Amino acid sequence: MKKLCISVLASSLLIAANINYEEATSNIKRVSPNQSGEDVVLSYHDSIANAKKSVVNISTSKTNKNVRRYGDEIFNDPFFREFFGFNFAIPQERQKSTSLGSGVIISKDGYIITNNHVVEDSDVITVVLANSSKEYKAKIIGLDSKTDLAVIKIEANNLTPIKIADSSKLLEGDVVFAIGNPFGVGSSTTRGIISGLNKNNIGLNQYENFIQTDASINPGNSGGALVDSRGALIGINTAILSRGGDSSGIGFAIPSNMVKDVAKKLVSDGKIERGYLGVMIANITEEQKELYQNQEGVLISSVEKDLAADKAGLKRGDLIIKINDNKVKDASDLKNLIGSLSPNDEVMITYERDSKIHNVKVKLSAMGGAKVANGKLENSIDGLSVVNLSDDIKIKYKIPRQVSGVWVSEVKVDSKAYEYGFERGDIIVQVADQIINDVNGFVKAINANKGKKLVWVNRRGIVQGLVVK
Repeated sequence: MKKLCISVLASSLLIAANINYEEATSNIKRVSPNQSGEDVVLSYHDSIANAKKSVVNISTSKTNKNVRRYGDEIFNDPFFREFFGFNFAIPQERQKSTSLGSGVIISKDGYIITNNHVVEDSDVITVVLANSSKEYKAKIIGLDSKTDLAVIKIEANNLTPIKIADSSKLLEGDVVFAIGNPFGVGSSTTRGIISGLNKNNIGLNQYENFIQTDASINPGNSGGALVDSRGALIGINTAILSRGGDSSGIGFAIPSNMVKDVAKKLVSDGKIERGYLGVMIANITEEQKELYQNQEGVLISSVEKDLAADKAGLKRGDLIIKINDNKVKDASDLKNLIGSLSPNDEVMITYERDSKIHNVKVKLSAMGGAKVANGKLENSIDGLSVVNLSDDIKIKYKIPRQVSGVWVSEVKVDSKAYEYGFERGDIIVQVADQIINDVNGFVKAINANKGKKLVWVNRRGIVQGLVVK
């Protein structure tokens, strides 16, 4: 046994001896970062000084009306349901809630970019500039929940807009700084590096292409700036991955190129209208790659009738490999490329079918949704915003695939929709006796049924009727 062990050991040593290691040089020299003398301090203070002037503190307040409906302890009892009626609710109680966040000045005349989740549904938005105690009331210019970006504006001039970098030039390992208002303590800066690029499938937004950083990002940093060592904006801090809510070294920022594109559209139009291909897609698996010449691309799993892809002749099983001159490596690439375009834009799609490469010009459809003006659906219910129940929404909110209807994306406080009992996240499935499949059908049904009517909503798997007048 001993001889066997020695033999095995000798064999292992022989194998190891045949490995040609790449040796690091042993002739090393240690130097101090301070190359200019003992009395010089290494500092990024001057590099980020102007960037800090561009980052503002944002505080918001809104009034919540708490309504206890079914699902609250005793009111689940079938007796109470039958006795008091299906929509029984105890008296409503108003509560005011406040929250803190950050924003970044992008123009001298007061336009500020921040996160959608920082300012959405707010009654009052207050902005405080860096190194100042003066408060400004801000108004919302535009919101985009799909990227979690928003533009607000204050009435001020001669502000310091931030310089914006090209985020396509970023590299992992670049030194970065997160500037914001963590925990409401005021302007604060943390340092780190870029830990990763092009991060998607995080489950935070519908369109994801995050910069990952280990610069400490804490509650209140949302909407603040991620800058490079020159102080140029490379991203808007938006979220952290953490079990306890504090920074754990995994933070995410929306890249500056996406920020510029979204902010420009929000300032000019007040909303984002995105192109829509009308397909369900999936990343190609290792097994599926055996059936295709191309080993990268996005597989079409279904095509929506009468929309862009269907009109162009695309079919289930087609492997999309390029949009215009941009290679498509995965589903996130395709989603972001199409989402950056507008309805009626024409794109050249390159795809593989039956081991042959094809090209087809596609005129994009409009992403499902209703026309929104001043926060309410035109010709519909005051204070109610709805969108088509897309596959992206179903995936994000874990809605079963077979569920159909329209998704309530916003309910304004103290509006008619709010009084009727609608809640964000409701799925409207029926108006009176008409089944609802899309926004157009919903608007038509509401307008066709005058007077009192039941609007049926699926709320967390339970269908209930709301009386709408």
